[in-house]
Amino acid sequence: MNSALKELLDLLDLEQIELDIFRGRSPEERIQRVFGGQVAAQALMAAARTVDRERQVHSLHAYFIRPGDPAVPIVYTVDRVRDGRSFSTRRVVAVQHGKVIFTMSASFHIEEEGVHHQAAVMPDVPGPENLASLQDRLRKLIGDDPEWSGWLSRPRPLDARYVTPLTWEANRDPSLVGPENQVWFRYDADLPDDPLLHVVLAAYASDYTLVDTVLLAHGLAWGASNISGASLDHAMWFHRRFRADDWILYAQESPWSGGARGLAQGQMFTASGELAVSVVQECLIRVG
Repeated sequence: MNSALKELLDLLDLEQIELDIFRGRSPEERIQRVFGGQVAAQALMAAARTVDRERQVHSLHAYFIRPGDPAVPIVYTVDRVRDGRSFSTRRVVAVQHGKVIFTMSASFHIEEEGVHHQAAVMPDVPGPENLASLQDRLRKLIGDDPEWSGWLSRPRPLDARYVTPLTWEANRDPSLVGPENQVWFRYDADLPDDPLLHVVLAAYASDYTLVDTVLLAHGLAWGASNISGASLDHAMWFHRRFRADDWILYAQESPWSGGARGLAQGQMFTASGELAVSVVQECLIRVG
């Protein structure tokens, strides 16, 4: 387990400071705002800490309200909205500097038998073992630029292998522009057999590439284009158990953008083709 993954697992181990009140911190990095996936994962962990472990999260709906300040802790307060016979509902509010930066509603469900079907089909794409790592793809674009060498060489909590072009590649080659984004990812270490941990880690990873999916549709790229953007809202549905330390294909597309907003949706498939998670996000995209 590399140092970045160890730190992420530590960030998810929230400090309980009062009944239904938790405190989380951010990594010690020189970043302007907290990564949205981190806030979503910590908020989901806070909600789960107030629910019987036999109930697993099946959905969440969240809003990113203000940028998070990485220099100070985030306080998560959990409202126990309802505990029914089969479902539990929680509302989480994340606060910094006395202001709300993020809200989430999450629903938990006991395991039940029921009818099953899966109409979604996993795209026929190369396997992750046949794809270069994100760092190797970026090295081909950036070369030996000393400004980027440290960033490229530092450890990351997950291994990402892109099937489709990177935004920087599409920005340079218009023939690569398109509204689809397919990425294999896994946390490259043997993780505990705790289903909640794997769900929370999927929530963390889900925010990495959705905004990029909107950028790909227009040939835009961070740093290469005069753009700014952020996640606005985020919804996830967890359909079945899965492991975040096994390869997962994150198949994403952007069906629409306009009015400085873009919509992206994604499906997470296990390597055997089972649909595990569905994701939808609206993001802010400003150009110029």
